[in-house]
Amino acid sequence: MCCLRAAVRTAPGAAATLRAVMSGPTHPPIRSYVLRGGRLGPGQQRALAELGPRFVLPFGPTPLDAEAVFGRRAPLVLEIGFGMGDATAAVAAAQPQQDFIDVEVHEAGVGALLRRIGQAGLTNLRIVRHDAVEVLREMIAPGALAGVHVWFPDPWHKARHHKRRLIQPAFVELLVSRLAIGGYLHCATDWQPYAEQMLEVLSAAPGLTNTAAGYAPRPGWRPLTKFEARGLRLGHGVWDLVFTRSS
Repeated sequence: MCCLRAAVRTAPGAAATLRAVMSGPTHPPIRSYVLRGGRLGPGQQRALAELGPRFVLPFGPTPLDAEAVFGRRAPLVLEIGFGMGDATAAVAAAQPQQDFIDVEVHEAGVGALLRRIGQAGLTNLRIVRHDAVEVLREMIAPGALAGVHVWFPDPWHKARHHKRRLIQPAFVELLVSRLAIGGYLHCATDWQPYAEQMLEVLSAAPGLTNTAAGYAPRPGWRPLTKFEARGLRLGHGVWDLVFTRSS
């Protein structure tokens, strides 16, 4: 199957460092992303300059006070890797009753999402441009999240790169610890072998319960991107997995 280039993909990787998955103490951490170069468009540059100070949160070694950041108490959802931010902005606009922390390492994507924030007048979304594992460990308190989105992370097709895949037991354990009881973890991929790995890892994770008998239907609130829609017309598959924290 050919992998879709979905707009919500974090390719070439989700914003995370799997520090728990290392080959030895003298080796560098295995990263599930590769920083890309590339020019920023003028709109992205302007958005970074004008909106970045308000909507981009600095990484810090203390738990985030979401109520102070957003000026209210609301369910908090974390997204790991948002690509160019199309789906991220659409979900935030459709769910104003929730607040969103979105983690991404690529500057172009951050600039693109800031543009969408400005265009839509969104107030319930903030960005952290940093490694997702460190954000989870340092900035997110245990049990603080109502939900986590990991949509279309890089599948790392080659067998020798599978260790770079984001959904691994150690990382899922960290994610579960940050979810509130009843909170959900929603993953999606357009690469079937990765979907199978995700299902295996999530099904074996202590404290998680599958909401479906295997893969879940795409929730109506997850936007269908133009790349995903084109792939579906061509007969390509997309797999959603929705688990909740039960203990």
